[in-house]
Amino acid sequence: MRTVTHADDLHALVAGFRRDGRRIALVPTMGNLHAGHHSLIAIARMHADVVIASVFVNPTQFGPHEDFARYPRTPEADATGLAAHGCDVLFMPAVEEMYPFGAANMVSVSVPGLRDVLEGATRPGHFDGVASVVARLFNFAQPQIAVFGQKDYQQLLVIRRMTRDLGYPIQIVAAPIMREENGLAMSSRNRYLDAGEHERAAAIHVTLQAMRDGVLHSTLPLAAIQARAVERLKQAGLAPDYAVLRQADDLGEVLADRRDGLIALIAARSGSTRLIDNLICA
Repeated sequence: MRTVTHADDLHALVAGFRRDGRRIALVPTMGNLHAGHHSLIAIARMHADVVIASVFVNPTQFGPHEDFARYPRTPEADATGLAAHGCDVLFMPAVEEMYPFGAANMVSVSVPGLRDVLEGATRPGHFDGVASVVARLFNFAQPQIAVFGQKDYQQLLVIRRMTRDLGYPIQIVAAPIMREENGLAMSSRNRYLDAGEHERAAAIHVTLQAMRDGVLHSTLPLAAIQARAVERLKQAGLAPDYAVLRQADDLGEVLADRRDGLIALIAARSGSTRLIDNLICA
């Protein structure tokens, strides 16, 4: 595996791959990699001849009171794990490489509509930071394929819309959510949880399953299914930001009598750690 830190070096490698007619897949990450990330590498390998992974903790997608400073950084372990799971190139840039004029003066990419709901409403500016950094990574790596995990479902939709609207010739592949034994979606933030918080967080997936079952197998109004989900999370000792049913294609509000094409989404805190998860209902 080659490790590069400068965009010019990545451009040179990519130019060679393209001259040789090799198909390139990109897996963007923020590091602190776990089995969920490694599954993205495996999926990328199924679609391409060359797999490039990026490790970059992007400051522009963190709010002023979020965990950028303490976000876990494990570059040596990340490199070892990527090499062991078939990654060909690791791109690990500094902030100055991604934002040469400073993050405050960067050219920003924004995706109206999707940027302002759910996670966007809770974390203003978050998705502008996501879209802006992914656009740069697309320009640097010039992939034909890019793989993103479905756990960050709203992010997946933001990237898909940006890719189409800006005309990137890139296929966006969604990777299934990898879960721990208790059903908790794998996340770099899970390491913040103590044993009790980790156990309580399992209620998120259980609640998502109950929401899906309510959609598919009951006549309860959707509002009642959502209200029951919030109460279930609270009874489990979690602090929910939301537990909602939305249209899976665009996260739009759901008509009262609609039962198809829905997704259940939850954001909740276990202790001080904020977790997100989702489940396609139908």
